[in-house]
Amino acid sequence: MLYIVIFFLGFSFFLYALLGGADYGAGIVELFSSEKNQEITKKTIYRVMGPVWEANHIWIIIVIVILWIAFPQYYNVLVVNLHIPLTIMLLGVTLRGVAFVFRHYDAVKDDSQYIYDLLFKISSLITPMFLGMIFGALISGRIVLLDANQTQTFYEIYVSSWTAPLSILIGAFFTALCAFLSSVLLIGEAAPENEKMYRRKSTIATIVVVLLGLITLSYGYVTENKFIIDFLHHRFALVIVGISAIVLIPLWKSIRKGNKIWSRFYAGLQMFLILFAIAMSHYPNMIITRTGSLSLLDGVAPEAVIQTLGIALIIGGSIILPGLFHLLKSFKMIKILER
Repeated sequence: MLYIVIFFLGFSFFLYALLGGADYGAGIVELFSSEKNQEITKKTIYRVMGPVWEANHIWIIIVIVILWIAFPQYYNVLVVNLHIPLTIMLLGVTLRGVAFVFRHYDAVKDDSQYIYDLLFKISSLITPMFLGMIFGALISGRIVLLDANQTQTFYEIYVSSWTAPLSILIGAFFTALCAFLSSVLLIGEAAPENEKMYRRKSTIATIVVVLLGLITLSYGYVTENKFIIDFLHHRFALVIVGISAIVLIPLWKSIRKGNKIWSRFYAGLQMFLILFAIAMSHYPNMIITRTGSLSLLDGVAPEAVIQTLGIALIIGGSIILPGLFHLLKSFKMIKILER
């Protein structure tokens, strides 16, 4: 049952990175567009994501609940040592939601619309950036485990890990990945005269993702980061990365041809391969501290708790996943069954 819980943990995080990432990426694409294209993207975002954007955040809630119940030691390090970036990220989620609602449903259209638009775009950039920085902090090797004889400063315990250069690079990489996912999604949702714009943006985003990925790996290798070194020496992870590089070829062909179904499939596959390679290269030691590695399986909840949680996840998944599929299909977010 423990592996069922771990499966739901990984699956939920993947769906949040994929669906939530595309959601955040829409605001990033809008931010880095001309004034005319910003208005086009704004209308497209509202039409496409308006009915489903709130559903994306259910997955991060499931991730947090699973960590809290099943892996309390891991959860404790996450919410204590990284409470500052977590708070900023959650504020970003909240402010982005508020801005999304008010810029579309505000009864009075005045100069405040500029504030809502700006808030939506900035929070769309900040939120995935800090989500990536949180993961970067966990593998930075700067995490300080709290004990009774604590001598480190506030900065060393609560700030240094997520402000490390590697953490910032990983945050930038994930942010670019979100922009890539969204630009690919928007190709299939834009008016015919605007598809070329999103094809160009998806190509640029792909190049940025590849470059940031290479820079991040190079920096981690030069600075002898344990997680990056182990990743680069993990044959299975390197094979997966190689496959993801090969997938870029049919992805670019699908983007160039404007193939809505296959471009989305390959973009989602890219996200899956990247996350899978990262997870498998160092599982279960997913936190690198100053004194060593902390396993996800350290301090696991009692067997009775794991059994109950596993059953609840199976039942909940059998209800939520079909409902989510129907929701996305109803609003044409899934096109695989269309003629």
